[in-house]
Amino acid sequence: MKDLIKNIDVNYAVIPCAGRGTRFLPITKGIAKEMCPVIDRPTLDYIIDECLDSGIKNIVFIISKDKEETIKRYYSVDKEFEDELEKANKLKEKELIHSIGTKCHIDYVLQDELLGLGHAVYLAKDIIKDNNFVVCCGDDICTYQKNNPPIKQLIECFKKVNRKCVVGGNEIERKYVNKYGVMDVIKKIDSRTYQLKGIIEKPSIEEAPSNLASLGKWVFPSKIFDYLKNTPKGKGGEIQLTDAIALLMKDEEVYFYDFIGKRYDCGDKLGYLKAIIDIALSRDDLKDGLYEFLKEKVK
Repeated sequence: MKDLIKNIDVNYAVIPCAGRGTRFLPITKGIAKEMCPVIDRPTLDYIIDECLDSGIKNIVFIISKDKEETIKRYYSVDKEFEDELEKANKLKEKELIHSIGTKCHIDYVLQDELLGLGHAVYLAKDIIKDNNFVVCCGDDICTYQKNNPPIKQLIECFKKVNRKCVVGGNEIERKYVNKYGVMDVIKKIDSRTYQLKGIIEKPSIEEAPSNLASLGKWVFPSKIFDYLKNTPKGKGGEIQLTDAIALLMKDEEVYFYDFIGKRYDCGDKLGYLKAIIDIALSRDDLKDGLYEFLKEKVK
């Protein structure tokens, strides 16, 4: 009975962070792309906060050796620094940095070879075990209403479709379909949920079966690990997560959910800048000054 109860909720998030970040060279030669700051916090922290807002407190980072030190240092408790802040009577700052290292439970798994997103997710198997879980790309962040984060929406959809795999994304302009995994739909279930026939990776505009695109968030039952184990290497000699989902789709239904929220690809330079501007404009300490600056620039 305990095992049945354990699987009712989605309590884990897997965040692959081992990629090289070549779109952001040269800065990613010296800093993990996931640690690039959006104002005063790393990109990764916004993803963790979305997980926490969705009820997930167990995070699994899939990291490479060269990123291990910086990510672990940021998400650990630094008592010496906290003591210095307390002596300087900077109690607000002390609480701020203490909360970073204590707000969730984090496990770290090393990905020694960069063999694709599917391989990265499979490495979390021994930690996830038979639990349902979310996968979030480490450079995609979203803004959303506090009580309705996209991950929470996907989890609610996952429960409604009897805990079958849910791919998260949005409807995009058709001219951009060649940049994404695009959904081939069997039928529309409700206003935001679709049952899938397949996923086409980066199709041409003419070949795209829809303009529904996967945008870096998935909810999986633990059985996906069996499919990942049997997924052959695909394009570039990598184990593709999409290929594992295609194998799963042969045996049971897979769904797409068009989530509510604004997504930013922070692995793309323009997407990263848009995230910084929009988030700054939402902050009381920055919005007025930035708004005046942007007005002058637009003139």
